[in-house]
Amino acid sequence: MDDTPVPDDDPKPQGKGRPTPKRRDQESKRRQPVHAPKDRKEAYRQMRTKQAAERDRARQGMLAGDERYFPARDKGPARKFAREWVDSRRLPSQYFLPFSLLILLATWIPWPMSIRAAVLGYTVTIGWPIMMIGVLFTSVYVAWKVKRLVAEKLPQESTRGVGFYAAMRALQIRKLRFPPPAVLPGGKPVPKK
Repeated sequence: MDDTPVPDDDPKPQGKGRPTPKRRDQESKRRQPVHAPKDRKEAYRQMRTKQAAERDRARQGMLAGDERYFPARDKGPARKFAREWVDSRRLPSQYFLPFSLLILLATWIPWPMSIRAAVLGYTVTIGWPIMMIGVLFTSVYVAWKVKRLVAEKLPQESTRGVGFYAAMRALQIRKLRFPPPAVLPGGKPVPKK
């Protein structure tokens, strides 16, 4: 066997083909003028506008469904699963707030005395307890079901707090849920606008 190296047909270029730029030139390119505030009021004004821009960017990210901008309580695959499970169903507990408003309005309307007694009697003795029992049973069922499904489908994820998270989301009116629902009732994805 011959140990002599074989010459390469394509000689590789040596270096990068241009001189290395000086550090001061590169730093001067990166520099931007500093707009120092003139006084304390101007500094607070600049700080508020910067914070408002950051909040707006975070809000737009949350509305778009970007999980980087979600608060800690909404992050993770278990919470995402809980949100999608709740959002893909119509649950009785999501009508809690509209029904409460309806009961409140029924008690505030100045009915004639004979009708007012019946309305108050029915709303206080029948309507309100039925609504509260329905909300309680729905919340317990949603918490139990979501916790069980997360344990089955995502065994590596912690189920701590997921049931309560799902039950609280199920209590909210669908249009007011935050982060906004990513699925429609029935499980289809929300169409992009």
